[in-house]
Amino acid sequence: MRFYKVVNNNTKEVFLTAQIDDSTLCGMAYNDGPLSSIEKLLELTDGNFTALDNLALSLLNPTNLKINLEDLISSSKEKSGLFRMCQPYTPTEIWAAGVTYKSSELERKRESETPDVYAKVYNSDRPEIFFKATKERSVGPFDEIGIRQDSHWNVPEAELALVLYQNEIVGYTIGNDMSSRSIEGENPLYLPQAKTYNKCCAIGPSFATIGSLTNPKALTIECSIFRKDQLIFKEHSSTSLMSREFENLKKWLIKSNSVPNMTTFLTGTPIIPPPEFSLLEGDLVRIEITDIGILENSVVTV
Repeated sequence: MRFYKVVNNNTKEVFLTAQIDDSTLCGMAYNDGPLSSIEKLLELTDGNFTALDNLALSLLNPTNLKINLEDLISSSKEKSGLFRMCQPYTPTEIWAAGVTYKSSELERKRESETPDVYAKVYNSDRPEIFFKATKERSVGPFDEIGIRQDSHWNVPEAELALVLYQNEIVGYTIGNDMSSRSIEGENPLYLPQAKTYNKCCAIGPSFATIGSLTNPKALTIECSIFRKDQLIFKEHSSTSLMSREFENLKKWLIKSNSVPNMTTFLTGTPIIPPPEFSLLEGDLVRIEITDIGILENSVVTV
């Protein structure tokens, strides 16, 4: 099952909705009131996270809020109408793994003045893991995503993201790990500046449960970039090309490192635009992953 968080633009009330068919989102009720967060739903599972879908179904009823998904997407994009889509949950911390695909290793070696470090981490037992963002530095669907004003080479990185609760993988979403390649390429020690800044990460549009994705290691990832309404880049790949297993990545993330519930863990990208490409303010980035949805953001200089 997929969940979307929705805000009433007039009352500012927040609703958690479940997608019950191809076009319909339905609210859920708990204790005589609307359920407002996936966090509360996870709490109600009492640790049985595989039961999340069935629990959500039990909280639906015909009188609950119903929204057409296409209408919600349109009103969120146009910033009009009664409802808008926001981040599907609050990402308490956002971490990321790097160089998990061969294509990523090759591109990092090409951009860097010390290319051997990327080959070593790709082949090593310990993965590259870095802190990406706080919730304040992240944005949701149809929000503006940032490029640094002191970087001349900026790219999106389309990634499958794991959502952790009580140190377990409980769901998936889409992440856009914005990267300042000119900064990281100058010196790998500049990685925190290349990765962490205002509006540096987008999360959304939905939270997909572990039960809804039969094989998360066989998902198609597609990234499209538009400039002045013209498609200027489009490429697709698959999570099947990832060199590491999700549980192994999670093991390394939580080793000697306590992470809070709803930590988001970006798993790396197989799609990197060519060296001559850089994002500009006003560009539109659209990332689609099978059975999760489309994450769309416009670009702004920060």
